[in-house]
Amino acid sequence: MEVKLIPYTLKLKYPFGISGNTRTETPVVFIKITDNNISAIGEASLPPYLGYKQNDILSVFNSFNFSKYSISDDKRLLSDFKKHSIHCMPALAALDIAINDWVSKKNNLPCWRRLGVNSDLMSANAMTIGIDVPQVIEKKVKESTAFSLLKVKIGSSNDKELVSTIRKYTDKPIIADANQGLKTREDALEMCKWLFDLNCLLIEQPLNKIDLASHAWLSERSPIPVIADESFQKFEDIEHIKNHFSGINIKLMKCGGIGPAMDIISSARNNGLKILMGCMNESTCANMAAAQIAPLADWVDLDGPFLITNNPFDDFIMKEGKIVLNQTSGLGLVLKNEISLF
Repeated sequence: MEVKLIPYTLKLKYPFGISGNTRTETPVVFIKITDNNISAIGEASLPPYLGYKQNDILSVFNSFNFSKYSISDDKRLLSDFKKHSIHCMPALAALDIAINDWVSKKNNLPCWRRLGVNSDLMSANAMTIGIDVPQVIEKKVKESTAFSLLKVKIGSSNDKELVSTIRKYTDKPIIADANQGLKTREDALEMCKWLFDLNCLLIEQPLNKIDLASHAWLSERSPIPVIADESFQKFEDIEHIKNHFSGINIKLMKCGGIGPAMDIISSARNNGLKILMGCMNESTCANMAAAQIAPLADWVDLDGPFLITNNPFDDFIMKEGKIVLNQTSGLGLVLKNEISLF
């Protein structure tokens, strides 16, 4: 088993503004694994709030003895790597993604088909519009014609101006993401009612992630579902948040990959929770990994490739606002001709 690590920096088309910060790039680490003449690729995306640097990911991988394993023994490999990485979820996600790509290629099947997912159930994909000035908001809306759903970042002093600007140019449904930016439960309830009247389908993480009581209060009163993002990271968190939110945002970088995400989906459904399949700033690699199981979700927010200028892979195909899962074995990734990272 051969392992190659490639640090890379994704450059954003626009400064990415959310409640609390704005950034222009996101560091990632790609992993390429080769075994039995089959190669596969995974990705660890490292936005600031996860707390990891590229060197952290490189250190985790470089200190693990891959020569002891075959990818065919994927369960033992992932279990041992999880213990070794001290639950470093982006690193675990990168390995999990690559292994799913490899095993699917070995079986000559698309990953979604190998996992038993019905691709016909894919929901509309959301395009994210970050906090910005009205002129840039207008430009972003006009560039999102392939999408039938928009995701709006709120949690600043001009939320209503931002959303009203979007409504000048489109009547597409929206979802709102506050990134903990609303101040009180009363403010959040007023915002939810206002958003509901503007065809908003849900709100993500309106309040501080540790304030579960206020989220429970809001969930009981809000006309739109209240979805946990920062309050929900991994499988074990379901027990803590299940009575406080309407649903959860699953991201592979938070939970450790496709396998853990599927376990979370099963548990969430058993607890009556809605599911949003989301992403960090990612290339086609991590986004397509999440897309393999996105038909199991109620809403989809996988727009990473459309927010960056230097995606190493071809963008995935969108049709009628939805991601199209292809018939190619593995994740179906296609490297761009001008990129020679791997």
